[in-house]
Amino acid sequence: MLAILALILISTTHEAWPALRAMGLRFVTDRTWDPNPAQGNPVFGALSFMYGTAVTSVIALLIGVPVSIGIALFLTELAPRWLRAPAVTVVDLLAAVPSVVFGLWGVLVVAPLLVNVYQWCNDVLGGVPVLGSLFGTPVGTGRSFMTAGIILAIMVTPIVTSISREVISTVPQANKDAAYALGATRWEMIRGAVFPHSFGGLVGGVMLGLGRAMGETIAVALVIGGATAITPNVFAGGNTMAAVIVQQFGESTGTFTAALIGLGVVLFAMTVLVNLAARVIVRRAERRMRGATT
Repeated sequence: MLAILALILISTTHEAWPALRAMGLRFVTDRTWDPNPAQGNPVFGALSFMYGTAVTSVIALLIGVPVSIGIALFLTELAPRWLRAPAVTVVDLLAAVPSVVFGLWGVLVVAPLLVNVYQWCNDVLGGVPVLGSLFGTPVGTGRSFMTAGIILAIMVTPIVTSISREVISTVPQANKDAAYALGATRWEMIRGAVFPHSFGGLVGGVMLGLGRAMGETIAVALVIGGATAITPNVFAGGNTMAAVIVQQFGESTGTFTAALIGLGVVLFAMTVLVNLAARVIVRRAERRMRGATT
């Protein structure tokens, strides 16, 4: 697997090299993306798309992770036995829905319905410092960073839920019984016995969900709006690296194609860095827990 990953990185970097060589460091620091300028040379700056990828992924995790862990805890700790199997089946079926179906549902149903909600948020919070810029004037179509984040949250929920449920189910019953014996409530038992034991696995599930969110293409391309911009307004239109690739690859040639492949290289590098950071966090947390137990 490591060899395959290395070959993917080498081959895509080789194909993207004309654009990377032409732009240099500006490829990841410039926000301008203009493959067909009226005058001058084409400009390929990935910063706007990197920003869009990060924003939509963060929104997806902020919405999807609490819901996913809550569902996993309910299924393992609270749900009656007769309900667990059907609920697990429903969650697994949600993971099997094609992404294009989520995208079509988002652009045809969700985005138009959310326009009024976005406008209400802007009317209520528009005058508040910081929040006013975060919840700014929404686009009329509803296709925005927030809509893309909501769709991604729905898409990553089955993945994070399934992994979290499996991890939480591995907590020894003796640990739970010990917490109850010490007088802990159910929530105190979850916080003191379940979460510490499951922390590494939960982070792994979140990282898999993040990878799905960062790499999603069709669904995001349909609901994000297709704008090239960096703005704090989550109700504005934008774009992500994966969405740009699927939108423009068919009409690209030469250096333009190399630039789109370069976006894939940058996305690959971002996912690797995120996973390395997650491993560091897990290791530090495990060391702290081992130190606390000794």
